[in-house]
Amino acid sequence: MKIRLAAALVGLAIGLIVPALAQQKDTVDPKTAQEIRALVAKYDEVFSRRDPAAVAALFTEDAVRVTPRGTFTGRAAIEKSFADGDYQFYHSTDLFINVDRVIADGNEVRSIGKWSCDIKEPGRLPEHVGGRYSMLWVHDGDTWKIHENTYDDSGRN
Repeated sequence: MKIRLAAALVGLAIGLIVPALAQQKDTVDPKTAQEIRALVAKYDEVFSRRDPAAVAALFTEDAVRVTPRGTFTGRAAIEKSFADGDYQFYHSTDLFINVDRVIADGNEVRSIGKWSCDIKEPGRLPEHVGGRYSMLWVHDGDTWKIHENTYDDSGRN
């Protein structure tokens, strides 16, 4: 009787621990994780070319971009936020995004991690800034697109 009770308790403990451990790493198949990481690298590349249309093309038509400066909804508004804010006002360059995790979120995939770039605001010295980000990716045709992009500038001085 004691052996059966001990076995049941061990089985219950394993049943509770395994799902918790699975959440500690990428929870999507390796191919999808590789695709998302490649798209994040492409985001870095087109951002650093200072091409707002190319960056906005990585978003869905109805995407949402949440920034410390405000919320921008729709690809056209997102493109304008890059052109006016990131490039014209902040003169942002050299974006680097580090993907910490790629997580399955239903039929969607979320990448989370850290970002950094250089900026030069009017009247201020150049700065290297950064923070945390989250991107929600959805299938759009035969590729993944960003449906929601949220970031903070918690690494800013």
